[in-house]
Amino acid sequence: MLQPPPSSLQVAAVPAQRVPTRERDQDAPWHTEAVCRRDEAGLFFAPSKEPTAARLSREEAAKRVCARCPVMVECREHALLQPEPYGVWGGLTAAERRVVLARRRRRDLELKKAARTTGPRIAAAG
Repeated sequence: MLQPPPSSLQVAAVPAQRVPTRERDQDAPWHTEAVCRRDEAGLFFAPSKEPTAARLSREEAAKRVCARCPVMVECREHALLQPEPYGVWGGLTAAERRVVLARRRRRDLELKKAARTTGPRIAAAG
């Protein structure tokens, strides 16, 4: 029997329709609700040597799938906390996630710095 050639696309092991959290089964992992677990999974990861125009088109299609996913926020946070280095997760590409992570780090540093500078004044005033 002939086998189909192996695909260069990786299948997303995660991210399904926007359903409020309270309506989902709280015991099931978030990714069981993911839309990308269905037939669009190949959109989420780049094949090797993908041309730029094809990558941008594929990523936009993946983001449209994410936009209708009920677990988009959970997926995005998973990808940011891991951090997932490849693919579209929670509607963000790997490059977009790097920007979000850099902004979070910068914000956290600014908050820590502000807490150090305002902390003693509050204690002294108390």
